[in-house]
Parts: sequence; structure tokens; C-alpha cells
Amino acid sequence: MRHHQSGWITLPDVPGLHKVVDRFSPQGRIVLPHDSGNPWLVGHFPLDDLVPASLGPVRVALLGHCPIDATRLAALVRGLRSITDLDSVLHRLPGGVHLAASVGGAVRVQGGISGLRQVFHTRVDGVPIAGDRADLLAELAGTGIDEHALALRVAAGPVGPPLDERTAWSGVRAVPPGSYLRIEADRAHQVRWWRPPEPDVPLRRGARITREALDAAVGHRAEGRSGADLSGGMDSTSLCFLAAERNPELVTLNRRESDAENEHGRLAAESAEQLTAAEHLVLEPREMPSAFDEPGIAMDQEQPSPLFRGLARIHRSGEFLAEHGVHRQLAGFGGDELFHGPPGYLHSLLRNRPVKTIRQLRGYRARHRWPLLPTVSALFAAHDVSHWWREQADHLTAAPRAALPPALDWGAAPLRAAPWASAETVAAARSALRGAALAAEPLSAHRGQHQLLAALRTAAPAHRQLARCYAESGVRLELPYYDDRVVEAAIAVRPDERASPWRYKPLLAEAVRGTAPDAVLHRSAKAGAPGSGVGADVHIGFRRNRNAILALFADSELAVHGLIDTGVLRRHLLAPHVEPSTLVALEHLLGCETWLRGVTRGSAGRTDAPATAS
Repeated sequence: MRHHQSGWITLPDVPGLHKVVDRFSPQGRIVLPHDSGNPWLVGHFPLDDLVPASLGPVRVALLGHCPIDATRLAALVRGLRSITDLDSVLHRLPGGVHLAASVGGAVRVQGGISGLRQVFHTRVDGVPIAGDRADLLAELAGTGIDEHALALRVAAGPVGPPLDERTAWSGVRAVPPGSYLRIEADRAHQVRWWRPPEPDVPLRRGARITREALDAAVGHRAEGRSGADLSGGMDSTSLCFLAAERNPELVTLNRRESDAENEHGRLAAESAEQLTAAEHLVLEPREMPSAFDEPGIAMDQEQPSPLFRGLARIHRSGEFLAEHGVHRQLAGFGGDELFHGPPGYLHSLLRNRPVKTIRQLRGYRARHRWPLLPTVSALFAAHDVSHWWREQADHLTAAPRAALPPALDWGAAPLRAAPWASAETVAAARSALRGAALAAEPLSAHRGQHQLLAALRTAAPAHRQLARCYAESGVRLELPYYDDRVVEAAIAVRPDERASPWRYKPLLAEAVRGTAPDAVLHRSAKAGAPGSGVGADVHIGFRRNRNAILALFADSELAVHGLIDTGVLRRHLLAPHVEPSTLVALEHLLGCETWLRGVTRGSAGRTDAPATAS
């Protein structure tokens, strides 16, 4: 077994599992026992990430960023009689953590509610085990890749819950956020312990609660020589100013884009002028790799990365921060998913406040140029989430629409198969989508809240992988927007006040008003609207690296497995004008190709950095 420098597992309270423990390198290995003496929590991880408590037969451990110590944890779990009693404790924990517990022969293990910290599970010699890395569990179980799961990714990219519970590794499943895995002897089952709060908190009160949650999330992460991204966007800039209140000597990092007219660049410069005590680092475009540089770069093997085009830039950022003595970096990932506010909430609003619904709908139509009849049809459509998945299966190979439909359905956008996906790949993907239609349940009774949670949980695993890229340079990436209490505070706000067609991220703007610069908070909704994410730098990087990409796929492992048609791929990449949608699909494809190469041909690295961001 390849010795992992990071990753942990939990074991049931049964004898005879020392052979599993022995598969971890003794050097730096941490082993915590059950009350019986049998091994319980095993792995390699920073001791700073561990907060343990042991009270008689009760064992509880927090792994990750949680600003409480072992004494406080022991006080919280005192009197615990069963693992179900932990529900009330978890609602009081700040930060973002994994939790493992052993009480009376039963084991409970779980991640957070956002999906950033996930738990995976499998069986080794018939014994259920769980851990924080799917690839580690696959090694322990001796399983290979799940080609059907990989085919779905090749065809449609990451598709979110419930299909995200199926990993790229055969026999390894993910525990959905908001649930825990209960293990007793040779039995294991999932228990849902968290449900989203009712979204009924007024904006002003919700902004105050969100600010308190953000203050707690940022506070302990901004100590010492810590850094923060300063892109000029609202998410990162807000964190910069919140961190500067606690650490005036903050170090900021601005990765400049080549587009001189970019609004983010101007706002970043203006914000830096107001942070007079901070040290400001700047990476100029000429100092950064271009998009799609190093198309064969190795990534960790948990899953194919959907954020592949910027990996070389991420690695350079981590190296640059380490060179300047920064080993803890705040970043605004998760802010778009949490604060943009998808407009699916208009379905619920229509029943209670029809006049406001029509007014806001007009705003969204004007902003996104939604056609009238499809918009009205989507607004009144009363089908369930299973219907949405069936539609995706039925129309997977339909021609892409000239414009995206109104974002009022259960999913963010229609799924369409990549043109280079083989017939077998499309068939496997369609089968998976139809399976999702049979199993899908809404993440919330409110469609808008479901949209938000699905977006957050779809994005989180990719951001977890980015954290590992930073960790290779010794930099810990901190992502406060993914903290459980921040997520809970944000999604509890009335959706018609949390989102608006006329204001940009109104909840975040109100939460940090008086701290972050007004110029950042007063951006118009149109200026801040997310687009395809494919700007001029991406097109330039693609043209610069097109030959290297073509050379990579001339020896494609995906093609060897019958998953893609390289002739079709080549035609699309050599087209005179490559559409943004093609580049997005190419990014997902590169993630799949390099992941499969690393698994089947062996990979020299980038697999053992710390497992999660905080």
C-alpha cells in the first residue's frame, strides 16, 4: 500500500483489525482506541487538527478547524449516553470539522453540512470502515475504478446530489452532508441528523446573525502571519476586511488578470489602499502560468478535478505564499454558491406574495433576457425533483439551447452530454440519471433552498481538492463560507430578501456593511452576475496550450477505456472558434483523463497533501 501522509479511518469496535492499522506507515501514525482497547481512529493528520475527549466509555474526536479545546469538548459531551445524543452538541460547534465518536460499541462518523468535509465508507474483508478519503478507502479495500461513475463525469461533468454519493471508486460511497454513518460490528447505515432551517428570517436580522457567524469563522483563522485573497470580488474582499479587524498585519494576495478593464482589478487596488497596515502581494499575469498550462499535471486521486484549467496557477499561488512566509490563507470559495441566491424561490413566493413575485420575475427577465412564455411555464411548473432528473436523462443528447432556460427548475441548468462522449459513455450516463430519478429527494421543501444547497455541495469537493494543491507548498487554505454555522445563518434568511435581481449578494453586503468598502458592496447585480466563467485569459491559455492538450489526448487513457471519441474531440478543439461551453467541458475532460492516468499508469505525486480545507 502507498503510505498516505494524510488521511484517516474509523473502525468498528471489534477485534482482529490490527492488520488494517498496520497498512498505515508507523512513522507519524496516530491510533486512538475504543474503550475496549480495539483501534478506533487511525491515520496520518496534523495533531493541531485533532481535538479528542475521553470520558469513561465515551470517545469523541473533532478533526479540522474548531476553535474549542479538549476541555471544552469534554464539557459538551459529558453525560453522553448514545451517539444520537451528539445531535445537540453539533448544533453548537463553530468551525468546520469531521466528527468521530465511539459510545457503547457504536461508532458515529460524519462531515459538515456543506460537503467540504465529507465522509466515505466501504468494507474491508466484510468489515465496514469509514474515512475522509475515497482513494484511501479504495486502497484498503483493494477495489478499482467505477467506470460507470467515471462515464457520467466524462459525459456531463459533476452533476451533484444524489449522484455525488457514488464515487469514482468501486464499492466506495460518500455519506451525504447532513447525515452520519452509524457502524456497529459488521453493520453500517446512514442517519440523517440535519435539515435546513425554515427560510423565514428577515434580511436585517439574518445579516446580523450571518455577520456573527463570519466573525467566528474568520477569527481563529486570522492569527499570526496569515494571508487572504484580495481579488476585488465581494467574497474575498469581505474576508480580507473581516480578518484585518483581528490582524492588522494581514498579508493579502492579488492575482491580477491581463484584462486591464477588469472591474475586480480596480476594486482590489482601491481596497488595498484602505488596508494600510497590511502587506500586499501581487502576482502579475506574466508571473503566472496561463490557463490550461501543464495539461498532464497530476492531481490527487480522490476524484477527477472539475477545476483543472487553473491548477498550475493554484500551485504557483501556493508556492508564492510560502516564499513570503504565509502558511494560512483565507479564500472566498463558496461565496458565490451561498450568496448569489438562485431564483427558484419564486415558486414558493408566488403562493404567498404574488405581486412581489411578478415584480422580481420582471427583474430577472430583464437581467437574463428570459423569454416570456418559457419563463411563465417554468414558474408554474409543479413537477418534483425526480421529474427533473428524468428530463435530463431523456434530453441528454439534445442539441444545446441557444440560451439557458429560466433558472427556476430543480437543477441549475440542463445537462448535455459532451460531443466527444462515446455511445457507451452516454448510455451509462443516461442510466445513472434515470437511477437518480428513482432515488432523488429534495434537499429542502423549498425549491430555491434546494438549488442553493445542491450548488454548494456540488462545488465543495473541488474546493477541497484545491486546498490540497496549496497544502503541497505548506499553505493551509481556509474557506470560512463553508463553515456549518455560516451556511445555516445564510440559508435561513428569506430568499426574496437574500437574493434580488437588482442587488448583488444583498445578504453578504448587509452582513459586512461598515467593514468592507462601499464600492465593493454597491456593485450592481448585472456587474456581479456570474457568467460562463470563461474570460479572455481562458481563451488565450487554451490557444497557447492547444497543441499540448491534443498531444495528451493522442495517447488518451479514456479512449483506451472506450469512454471518448478522440476524433470528435480533435475536431472541436481545432475549430476556428471554440465556444465557452466547449472549454468548460474540456476542463472536466482533462480532470477525468489525468485522474485515470494516475490510477491506471501510476502517478508520482500530488496525492498526499492534507485531506481537507477548513
